[in-house]
Amino acid sequence: MADPLNVGVNLEAFSQAIHSIQALRSSVTRVFDCLKDGMKNKESQEARERSFISDFQDNLHCVNRDLNELERLSNLVGKPSENHPLHNSGLLSLDPVHDKTPLYSQLLQAYKWSNKLQYHAGLASGLLNQQSLKRSANQMGVSAKRRPKAQPTTLVLPPQYIDDVITRIDRMFPEMTIHLSRPNGTSAMLLVTLGKVLKVIVVMRSLFIDRTIVKGYNENVYTEDGKLDIWSKSNYQVFQKVTDHATTALLHYQLPQMPDVVVRSFMTWLRSYIKLFQAPCQRCGKFLQDGLPPTWRDFRTLEAFHDTCRQ
Repeated sequence: MADPLNVGVNLEAFSQAIHSIQALRSSVTRVFDCLKDGMKNKESQEARERSFISDFQDNLHCVNRDLNELERLSNLVGKPSENHPLHNSGLLSLDPVHDKTPLYSQLLQAYKWSNKLQYHAGLASGLLNQQSLKRSANQMGVSAKRRPKAQPTTLVLPPQYIDDVITRIDRMFPEMTIHLSRPNGTSAMLLVTLGKVLKVIVVMRSLFIDRTIVKGYNENVYTEDGKLDIWSKSNYQVFQKVTDHATTALLHYQLPQMPDVVVRSFMTWLRSYIKLFQAPCQRCGKFLQDGLPPTWRDFRTLEAFHDTCRQ
């Protein structure tokens, strides 16, 4: 059996503290009994009052004495060696060969780690639910059960229909110029020039947007062989930010049954960057933050925000 001091508890002081608690309860009981009985019968009123006050003071002194003794013993009792015993596993701390088999300390460490993991997982779950996107794996699984599987023929649209949709969109926005090309067969690639602000390479599969790359107006968007460079990112951080936001917009604007509406909505959102360097942030009112203009555009209102101000 392990020595009591090894466990961190003074058992002798613990036993004395129990007796001190009993004595304290008896003293408090005598105080209330004195108040209940009141003044005893004496020859005069003054004698009864003097006797009552004397007895009451003696009982209070006893309470004070027993309370001080209990406080002194409580400091001598000590504390267990571990603060978080895990039910019956706390008996493992009494192992006399604790240094050779530190099972209890390892169990406590694993328990604390598990609690911390559960706490952070709850925080992450809340953040993911707030920032959930429409094309997440979870929602795709749910939606696949609710509606019948789409036919592959809906992904194949005549090139003439795609040309007509792009031409109508090009006419909608005078500040935007859209050049359509098909370097790899039927799949279309768009070079969108927005005023003298930026250029966007849009890679399409039928009428569905697969990828966007945003670059500055004066940056080269072609490779050495004259094709659109769909892999190199912009040399400027501001346009790299806009590329990330455009990718997020592709996940937001999703309507497989009406792909022309998706392309039109995305182009409307993209057109809001015509004042990329002129519009202040709608939250802080500043034009620059960390050397960057407001690069985020709200999907509904198209208002400008800094990346940190939109949260």
